[in-house]
Amino acid sequence: MVRTDDQQLHEPTENPPSLDARKAAILTAVVTEYIGTAQPIGSQHVADLPGVGVSSATVRTEMAALEGDGYLTQPHTSAGRIPTDKGYRFFVDHLGGPGPLEPVQRQQVRQFFDHAHGEIEQMLERTSGLLADLTDCTAMVVGPSHEASAIRSIQLVGLGPRLALLVVVLADGAVQKQSIELTEDTPEERLAEASRHLAAHADGVSLGMVAGRAPVSGDRATDTLVRAGLSALLSMRPGDQAEQLFVGGPSRLATAFDAVETVRSVLTILEQQLVVVSLLRDVLDRGLSVAIGAEHGFEPLVSCAIVVMPVSVDGEKAGTIGLLGPTRMNYPQALAAARVVGERLGQRLGESGNL
Repeated sequence: MVRTDDQQLHEPTENPPSLDARKAAILTAVVTEYIGTAQPIGSQHVADLPGVGVSSATVRTEMAALEGDGYLTQPHTSAGRIPTDKGYRFFVDHLGGPGPLEPVQRQQVRQFFDHAHGEIEQMLERTSGLLADLTDCTAMVVGPSHEASAIRSIQLVGLGPRLALLVVVLADGAVQKQSIELTEDTPEERLAEASRHLAAHADGVSLGMVAGRAPVSGDRATDTLVRAGLSALLSMRPGDQAEQLFVGGPSRLATAFDAVETVRSVLTILEQQLVVVSLLRDVLDRGLSVAIGAEHGFEPLVSCAIVVMPVSVDGEKAGTIGLLGPTRMNYPQALAAARVVGERLGQRLGESGNL
């Protein structure tokens, strides 16, 4: 299986005893052609491909053997053959690493991150769109949890005589906002004073570690405002869905699958943030960077393949990138895009002390 460490991604495993070099070459040719055409592949077509070097009769015999071993299947008696999940797994395990991105795509990634600014959520959402454009798959980007991020600044802003907005800027670039209804008219001077007390209490402290006891100023009205601000701040703490999910290109599923029910089922899953985040985490925890068909253990996605790459900043996990498509997805391209975008995203998150 393809692992997430560099050695496994760049060094192909040995052919299993059941597949000699010729069978491996023919299987690889069938998978590659089927990924590109979505049409069953015949023996004559395979025999004409570079690197096969045997007659169509020999190819036909070997393809029959590969079918018997479960690597290929024949959708119709008179049709050519298509890969099974086992065939795709062999292909992925023997890639020897992600394929290179085309020069135009490399330039697209470079320009994107050179101009990626603004709040972290906005950048992650746009990154999911970039991945979808690069791969023609549905892209999933899981952002870092804000729980461990330190508070960089905190301020109460007046929106009206009895309405304020708590604005918290975190060290990872995220901006959290929470409106507060006030019990009495509150001038800007009192909001500024309460902001100073909240900042003294919370600046530099991680969001998940802010103490629940409000600091005391000695002024009743200010202390009431500080308590209200602290209550709003504590409500910003991440819960069970601490990691945010951004999905790009879900409409691409409509062209990836023939069955409408499959598209509807996959779209329904993508709407369940906690399910998707848990699925991506589980694939990574099992040491995989590619899960094909039933390998991810999630029946509604049995027609899909998932490519997953961790995003790291200074060796620490800072998010996850995922690609979802049919089992005949272009694995070399998907792995290359996930690797390059993941690396650039990690660099961007780590710049200027964002994490």
